[in-house]
Parts: sequence; C-alpha cells; structure tokens
Amino acid sequence: MAKNNILEYKGYHARVEFDADDLVLRGRIEGITDFVDFECDDVHDLEREFHQAVDDYLAFCREVGKEPEKEYKGTFNVRISPELHKKLAVVALQNGDTLNGSVEKAIQKYVSTGA
Repeated sequence: MAKNNILEYKGYHARVEFDADDLVLRGRIEGITDFVDFECDDVHDLEREFHQAVDDYLAFCREVGKEPEKEYKGTFNVRISPELHKKLAVVALQNGDTLNGSVEKAIQKYVSTGA
C-alpha cells in the first residue's frame, strides 16, 4: 500500500509520482475538479512546492472571487455488476436501509479495517 507518496496541507492531498522521462517529481491536488499541480527535480523541495501550489490556488480563488473547492464532496458514481447491485439492493431492503446507506456502511467498514 503506497502511503509514503501522499502529502497533506490545509486539507488538500496530493500523490507524488516520479516521471522517469523528465526526471522530475510531479503531483496534483486530488479530489477537486480544478487542476492544481506542481513539480520539482529535488526531493527536498517537494513539500515546499506542494504548499506553494495550494497557497497559490487559494490566493487565485480569493482574487477571482471563487470559493475554493473542497476535497471529496461526498458524491461519486460507482459501477458494479448488475448482480451485485441487485444483491445489495435486496439486503438494504431487508435491513430497512437505503442503497446509499448500505454502501456508506460497507465503505465505512472497509476504511476502518484498513483493508
């Protein structure tokens, strides 16, 4: 599990990857639709470049009067097989739950166990 290449700053996260063609480290803020990226060729500058990218994004949003996006708004589409969809809907119905409620419970269990 790759945890060592994730940076966090002011509630934003980025995954850093090595670009072997250009010999640079690259990252972008995850979980927002605005494109905010950064790169550097020295690992010691990586965190500073990420922080600068976040700060620049927040300053730009203030400048243009735009509300900065928050990561992961809580809505996403999931594609699963029709058979699994049906099984989940039936279990939700049997438990007096909604499909969304059942999915949320399953995801909560998954993330709490680290599986």
